[in-house]
Amino acid sequence: MHDFLFALSLPPVARGLFAMAIAGLCFPASGVMVLRLNLVPMRYMLMHGVILGGAISLAFTLPVLPTSILLNVLLVLFMLLLKGDSSHGFGLASAAAMVFSMALASLVMHLWDVPAKDTLQLLWGSPFALSTIDIATLIAIAVVLLLYLVLNFRTISAMFFDQEIAQSLGMAVKLHHTLMALVIALVIAFAMKLLGALLIDALLILPVMVGSKRATSLKQLLWYSCLTGLFISTLGYLLAVATDLPPSAAIALLSALLYLIPTSRKKGKTV
Repeated sequence: MHDFLFALSLPPVARGLFAMAIAGLCFPASGVMVLRLNLVPMRYMLMHGVILGGAISLAFTLPVLPTSILLNVLLVLFMLLLKGDSSHGFGLASAAAMVFSMALASLVMHLWDVPAKDTLQLLWGSPFALSTIDIATLIAIAVVLLLYLVLNFRTISAMFFDQEIAQSLGMAVKLHHTLMALVIALVIAFAMKLLGALLIDALLILPVMVGSKRATSLKQLLWYSCLTGLFISTLGYLLAVATDLPPSAAIALLSALLYLIPTSRKKGKTV
């Protein structure tokens, strides 16, 4: 117990715990957007965008996180150019952007002699490696995400129910679909720094799947998902510190086990 408490007192470990609590509480809200708007293919593209950002940052000695965030935003805008209308998902445009980003990452690694193993380290995140600037960036992303949800909840609810009906009511469906895609791009870029690409769904998607077992409305889904994410991220992180396991693996395993627990579903339909 003494060793555990001593470990928590170390600045990198304390920063990691704070970051996982903030990310676990806020990031599942973006997972709701991913699932309700069917943006799963775009999520894969954004993961590859982070790898491209990592290759560029290593090639030109740039900070990884800001570069990855910028690349993800540019990839979303690139998809918009490819598709033109984002109101019904990105579909094949996300696949094209994913191939483009990986091809460009390969070229960068070849032309600037960037070791592939260094770039692929982004597949495995680490909350222990966060700086003060990273924490400030996390807080800013969380605030942007929460403010967007609070200020536009009525429009978001209508879009999740039926985008055509929302558009007929005069709501800016295309604009908000694009804004949600940009918010997801920010979240994924940071979540990869915490957990890595391979286990990112433990923070974004699985809490939503757990919350959906009990939720009968969009508000409930958001609350249950975010509280589940907070529980998973903090407990998983503490277990990792106590047992000397990788935090990403502990959090992902806890997410999967929690999802497998049988839950009686309430009557009603989540809207």
